[in-house]
Amino acid sequence: MDALEHLRRLCLALPEVTERPSHGEPTWFVRGKKTFVMFADHHHDDRRAFWCAAGPDVQQTLVAQAPESYFRPPYVGHRGWLGVYLDVPVDWGVIADLVEDAYRVTAPKALVVQLDDRVADLPDLSQSSAHGDL
Repeated sequence: MDALEHLRRLCLALPEVTERPSHGEPTWFVRGKKTFVMFADHHHDDRRAFWCAAGPDVQQTLVAQAPESYFRPPYVGHRGWLGVYLDVPVDWGVIADLVEDAYRVTAPKALVVQLDDRVADLPDLSQSSAHGDL
């Protein structure tokens, strides 16, 4: 699966998320209004990446720790958004966490509660074995 399809699946799995082009790129919105993730395929540079909303100090911390993976995106970087390169090896578990965090800082509280309820309903697989409870 390519990076765009991976990102699309992560975003669309969240409550009331829609996708439509914005500035010529696939972009994901909460309730069709608030952007929380934008794909960037050579958007203003020669890199493949995505931009996402981020909590306080996340952008500064990650860019300082791993500039080969993260960057301050144009236009929205001054608001704390994070840029994530997709043309380098990525950990899709980390990407999933960043996408969920972007959703949490953008979505209304009721949708965050809905997401929390969904996560709480997932079975705890850490306590089971591949062969069932033996």
